[in-house]
Amino acid sequence: MSKTGPLYLGFDVGTQSVKALVVDTERAQVVARASEPLSLIDGLDAGHMEQHPSAWLDAAVATCRRVLEQVDASSIAGIGVSGQQHGCVVLDEHDEVIRPAKLWCDTATADEARELGERIGRPVATGFTASKLVWLKKHEPDHWARVRRVLLPHDYVNFWLTGQATMECGDASGSGWFDPSARTFDETVMAAIDEQVRSWMPPLLDAGALAGSLSQATAQRLGLPAGIPVAAGGGDNMMSAIGSGATESGVVVVSLGTSGTIFTRTDAVVVDPEGLIAPFCSSDGAWLPLLCVMNLTGVTEEVKALTGLDHAALTELATAVAPGSDGLLWLPFLLGERVPDLPNATGTLLGIRPGTMRPGHLYRAGLEGTSLNLGLGCERLRDLGTQIGEVRLTGGAANNELWRQILANVFGVPVRVLRETESAALGAALQACWSVRRSAGEQALTCHDVAAPFVIMGEATHPNDDAARYAELLQRYREEVRRLHP
Repeated sequence: MSKTGPLYLGFDVGTQSVKALVVDTERAQVVARASEPLSLIDGLDAGHMEQHPSAWLDAAVATCRRVLEQVDASSIAGIGVSGQQHGCVVLDEHDEVIRPAKLWCDTATADEARELGERIGRPVATGFTASKLVWLKKHEPDHWARVRRVLLPHDYVNFWLTGQATMECGDASGSGWFDPSARTFDETVMAAIDEQVRSWMPPLLDAGALAGSLSQATAQRLGLPAGIPVAAGGGDNMMSAIGSGATESGVVVVSLGTSGTIFTRTDAVVVDPEGLIAPFCSSDGAWLPLLCVMNLTGVTEEVKALTGLDHAALTELATAVAPGSDGLLWLPFLLGERVPDLPNATGTLLGIRPGTMRPGHLYRAGLEGTSLNLGLGCERLRDLGTQIGEVRLTGGAANNELWRQILANVFGVPVRVLRETESAALGAALQACWSVRRSAGEQALTCHDVAAPFVIMGEATHPNDDAARYAELLQRYREEVRRLHP
């Protein structure tokens, strides 16, 4: 193995897996990658979605060890971490985890979100971290009494890497206790949860700052030298924005994963009066208005599990089904939903007729239902002034040719797949490069300067003759959602 460098290591700590990716920024290449699956805790009541934070760390070790079989550990010049947003990690006075982390997809805190929203006079999303603290205070007072520190998932991984607790504005803006306009904590919301909450928050980092350096103990577990700089990192959406080139205004990205997101970078905060578009901060110093739906690839995974067929076979069958699935319409709210705000909703199949309960019809209806839900979000971004001339797709599901065509028809614009679909891990590595170089004196260097060489896209998929049919389906979808969930 020849020594190269400098190399940058990015971790993406997701819901279904932890991914590690190493980039050579001088050659603009990904030079190593690995993935380790994660699972949710079994046996919890409906709506409760939790993971053990220790599982994230174990998976980070496993993936790091595997990428180090492909590159020289001494060439790693920086580390960045992307993490699933909105999770809640509570630590005690000894910095030990008190209970499993409640995740972004946990809808058991719907009542607490509503109560907190009434207290502060504006809606609080069920998935955001704030509702999870209210839930903990109400339902687990013994655990609540032990809390001395609250971290988001990527913050916790950074804490393990460096021994220093920090937050950064991008991920923090999804907590529910953050003012994205001022890019600082919202102490009014914190006080509405509990007067102690403010004291549990770590310091906020500016974009491009370092969170610390790799500790001796964690370096030993990872197989890396101690002292490697660790970047501020961010939420998976913020890191995906960097990895997909949404480091300049006008780029619209749709991420297709367990959840689905639509986001774009702006130079000023975008506030949606209806609350559908979250006014997040980006992790490169700007803003990232974003829509998130909770149900995406999980819907097609259910069809796969039901039929025993793989995605390739199901896609082939679905391709033979006409647009509109012969009247079958799937409102895909299997986990409840964030947009529209329906935390207690369940999935609904409409228009069932003889012949439609077959694998191809079900799979196409799943693709169409999830795409139409994203289509409503795309419409909302346009209503708020976003110009959408093209959409970049990222995430593993972006490789499905049929799904790409459906999305192009629903959005009414060309879509392109990013060559590197693991944009969150890539973004974490690139942010690490940007932060390390800034700390070395390159203050004029922008995150876009670092990211742009890695943003390579495939050919465009254009709307075709079925686009008019999908415009009709979008209207039907909107009407059915309103009818069933007024």
